Amino acid sequence: MIKDSLRKWFAHSHKPRFTGLEILKYIGPGMLVTVGFIDPGNWAANVAAGAGYGYSLLWMVTLATLMLIVLQHNAAHLGIATGLCISEAAVEHMKPLTARILLGSAMLAAIATALAELLGAAIALNMLFNLPIAYGTLITTAFVAWMLYSNSYRRIEKFIIGFVSLIGISFIYELTLVDIPWAHAGACWFTPTFPAGSIPIIMSVLGAVVMPHNLFLHSEVIQSRQWNLENKEIIRHQLRYEFVDTLMSMLVGWGINSAMILVAAATFFAQGVPVDALEQAQAMLRPILGNAAAVVFAIALLLAGLSSSVTAGMAGGSIFAGIFSEPFDIKDSHSKLGVGLTLFPAALAILFITSPFQGLVVSQILLSIQLPLTIYLQLRLTSSRKVMGEFVNTPWHNTVLLGIAAIVVALNMMLLWDTLFGAAAV
Repeated sequence: MIKDSLRKWFAHSHKPRFTGLEILKYIGPGMLVTVGFIDPGNWAANVAAGAGYGYSLLWMVTLATLMLIVLQHNAAHLGIATGLCISEAAVEHMKPLTARILLGSAMLAAIATALAELLGAAIALNMLFNLPIAYGTLITTAFVAWMLYSNSYRRIEKFIIGFVSLIGISFIYELTLVDIPWAHAGACWFTPTFPAGSIPIIMSVLGAVVMPHNLFLHSEVIQSRQWNLENKEIIRHQLRYEFVDTLMSMLVGWGINSAMILVAAATFFAQGVPVDALEQAQAMLRPILGNAAAVVFAIALLLAGLSSSVTAGMAGGSIFAGIFSEPFDIKDSHSKLGVGLTLFPAALAILFITSPFQGLVVSQILLSIQLPLTIYLQLRLTSSRKVMGEFVNTPWHNTVLLGIAAIVVALNMMLLWDTLFGAAAV
């Protein structure tokens, strides 16, 4: 009894403080997610948005990032509170057929994501070394497979943080070379507009930022750190710090995605140059901003492709392992198979794509179409007291998540209308 009293006293002797060294222990999971939404698919969507519509679609990056912060925190919340990733929790708490359908669609989304990532890196190798797309895809796939099959979470996190930092520096450099009308751009960040014919691009921006596989990945990586689930104070402590990590990481992603649109708008849209290929974008940067800008563009794209391919493979491995009620462990056969089923079909599909740029944009549209299923799955799990216990969503959390789902479904309906009947009526 005395022992229990002492443990209780020490457990409440102080509140967590957001000190620099303490926060550093929790940096990593959010950055893994961030690299997923500064991937080559984002580059294609953002370049198309900036080149085609100037600054007018910046609002979609803001909206999508706000949605992403809520969804990613909620996914991490599940991982911390239950010790399960979304895939494991779905198998444990849902009907088998429902779980299989939802997780099967998530695997397809992971493959579509991997296709965009591998293709983007191959395009970057073509820019830098004039390497054919097919060869670049094979080289990228081999490198990413080596990274995944030979490295642990923590080592991969360090690589990813380094890559994200370099990508961010690259776009800061690009921004210093262009003249941005900041007052106009600032207004566009918060003013929704739907220019004629922009719905497919809006949807591709949404799919490129709010990515289904990232929700699965975040819930997996955060719970892989093996928090002490018996101590509720420790769980609350982790949730506080996780939110800081998520918020900081998502804001970094917002800044980089915005920079892509800003650079494209200030160069291509301002010059009246339509862009339908990343190679074309890089080639057009050279006479407008100089050779150094074109090289930096290609290097940043390569880093984005490599790092996001790693996270796509991890997400696919996590989803597949969860179907067998197992956590992601690259030494386990199900995780290995899941990684392979994500990367290799994607690489094979690239060999049959005739327009790489359109392939990137379409892959992001497919992700946005699958996204409502993942949001439904996540909401179903985190709103269940049976799954979450005392850490179940509050009514306010559920309302916000339902609102996000409604926005995604509405945009999907607009995309369907636009596809069937031409420019959407707005």
